[in-house]
Amino acid sequence: MGQPAEKQRRATYADLEAVPPNKVAELVRGTLHVFPRPAPRHANAEGALQGELFAPFHRGRGGPGGWWILPEPELHFPDPEAPGEIDALVPDLAGWRRERMPELPETAYFALAPDWICEVLSPSTEELDRAEKMPLYAREGVRHAWLVDPIRRTLEVFSLAPDRGWEPGPVHRDAARVRVVPFEAIELDLSVLWAK
Repeated sequence: MGQPAEKQRRATYADLEAVPPNKVAELVRGTLHVFPRPAPRHANAEGALQGELFAPFHRGRGGPGGWWILPEPELHFPDPEAPGEIDALVPDLAGWRRERMPELPETAYFALAPDWICEVLSPSTEELDRAEKMPLYAREGVRHAWLVDPIRRTLEVFSLAPDRGWEPGPVHRDAARVRVVPFEAIELDLSVLWAK
């Protein structure tokens, strides 16, 4: 009869803090995930999308304003499986309606869940983004999620339905010009997201 498998130790925030600064680290359900900095296509898509949304929604130039649009914020959510511990997620982009968060927090992280997140998918992060992080965003009440794939050149749109989780919306492709919730006040030219 073999020995019982040793229970793996849950990672803590101290483990996350020990990760070298040239890496991206997230703590999801007690597991530490460490990745290299994003590849050029990923970084281009993230930066281009932030550029498209920042002026009209963050600043109110050419759009309605009323949002904080921030790159790679660290989100802290209580881990219900381990009282006193947290899930620490870093979406590629996140947005908060200013009516919910009138001022930015003084902390280096956000305890208030965003209203919108965007994950830019890469081969090394797609499974984590879809299978692990999306359910946590739903659990915390994030209302809108976008998954951008710079290789497939797609934008997948999800909205949170109470008691049902994520409801998939349209998948936009290539150089489509689209209006997408919650930023439907402006038209997005998706071609700017894809490296040329």
